[in-house]
Amino acid sequence: QVQLVESGGGLVQAGGSLRLSCAASGRTFTAYPLAWFRQAPGKEREFVATLNWSGRRTYYADSVKGRFTISRDNAKNTVYLQMNSLKPEDTAVYYCAARGKQRYRDYAPSDSGEYDYWGQGTQVTVSS
Repeated sequence: QVQLVESGGGLVQAGGSLRLSCAASGRTFTAYPLAWFRQAPGKEREFVATLNWSGRRTYYADSVKGRFTISRDNAKNTVYLQMNSLKPEDTAVYYCAARGKQRYRDYAPSDSGEYDYWGQGTQVTVSS
């Protein structure tokens, strides 16, 4: 059974930092892109960041560019999201996602429909 388990969420003041982790089990995702999405109350799920299988290609939503950094440790089958200079509008449930098709393709999609596996989410709350 494939599982993606996020951790690292919590309550932080504006301007602070958090580091999210997402550990995969039941399947290895070293050959596939990984991503983070988020969903705020009353809003649709939105793309945050993604990276290709090697980690050399990264893409970010304009709203987080320059503040968030996505990375991966393929030896640990884990993806991370370092979030700095957090703003109240970053408050959301953050989800990690993994694609399970087409190994070693040199791309990282921002469309949620391209991902096959999802974590349960971790809450991030930024107070003003």
